Amino acid sequence: MEIHRARPEDAPFVREIAREAYKPYVKRIGKEPAPMVANFPALIEAAEVWVAADFTEILGYIVMRPGQDTLHIENVAVSPPRHGEGVGKALLEFAEAEAARVGIPRMDLYTNAKMRENLSLYPRLGWTEVARRTEDGFEHVYFEKSVSPHRAKIR
Repeated sequence: MEIHRARPEDAPFVREIAREAYKPYVKRIGKEPAPMVANFPALIEAAEVWVAADFTEILGYIVMRPGQDTLHIENVAVSPPRHGEGVGKALLEFAEAEAARVGIPRMDLYTNAKMRENLSLYPRLGWTEVARRTEDGFEHVYFEKSVSPHRAKIR
């Protein structure tokens, strides 16, 4: 598996992964989560999307946006048949290495509180819950993670 910046021709595959990965949450949340309707061509053009791929397919993707002192993880998703293979973890580790490489000291993300699986996953990966807020009628759970400077060496 390799991780590289998404190319314009990757947009349909990224969109399909988002639709399939988030489909189980539609009923729970009451509407399609934002990644299902994201403008992936625009995000790819803005150089905010990275994909994990093997020789034949895109396995997952991450949308990340650097800020002044944080790398915001907008979205990370893995093709459902590849769940449990470490693709999501590899994408988050890649994001941490990128943050360290450019000197960003922390990362942040949020998830919907009804995506219960994420509430236990992120702490296992070293993320700390820092807030819960209701926004637009949805409860969001915010997480942060300090970036280890040694991560820059992982590529």
